[in-house]
Amino acid sequence: MAAEGSSSIDALGQFQLHPALGGIGASVNFTQSNLMMVVASLLVLALLWFGMKPRAMVPGRLQAAAELAYESMMSMCVEQIGPEGRKFFPFVFTLFFFILFGNLLGVFPYFFTFTSHIMVTLALALLVFVLVTAVAIKEHGLHFFSYFLPQGIPMVLAPLLVVIEVISYLSRVISLSVRLFANMMAGHVMLEVFGAFIIMLSGLGWLGYFPAGLSFGLNTILIGFELLVAVLQAYVFAVLTCIYLHDAVHLH
Repeated sequence: MAAEGSSSIDALGQFQLHPALGGIGASVNFTQSNLMMVVASLLVLALLWFGMKPRAMVPGRLQAAAELAYESMMSMCVEQIGPEGRKFFPFVFTLFFFILFGNLLGVFPYFFTFTSHIMVTLALALLVFVLVTAVAIKEHGLHFFSYFLPQGIPMVLAPLLVVIEVISYLSRVISLSVRLFANMMAGHVMLEVFGAFIIMLSGLGWLGYFPAGLSFGLNTILIGFELLVAVLQAYVFAVLTCIYLHDAVHLH
């Protein structure tokens, strides 16, 4: 937001963490980011609980939404991983909706997008990385390390290719975390900048009303775009997780 009494724009100030719940949050370092994680988790549980509670033959809107969420995630897991994907469905389902609600919450006033912090997305990416590696070792034992040495290559190139494959494997953490973090942060910075333009331009009197109106219209479009990006980034994170699990199960 534009600083009070100044023309400067502090677009990154919205990402600062502050204690939530008053003195209780300050004493245990419980920030608004942690609070939004709790809210996102409760919203996912509420969707499933209240959506499936009626168990109606002709589902209402909430039940239809819960069933659609379940079926779409199950289909994605089975299609991307194979029949083994059913046992990974709870993890992928939870991951997708936790990220989705985390992305969407920040669009609303007085809420915070915890996925705009690199430490949050990095923790999620590390969780996926550790799970995928553990599954691969459990399924294939020491044969898992053959993943880093493609078959049929000349042995003279083996040292170079092993290094490349290891770097590529480790870069999954960076790819998952930075993609989500960068997209969510960039979107909110743009919203902040154009929102500040509206306030600054409207303060110029009638000369600023027209450009302020343009900024308002553009900001409205950006909000719709941000909602689309929020869904897309959660989906991409879940799809890549399924692809990595497929590689771990089938080792190719």
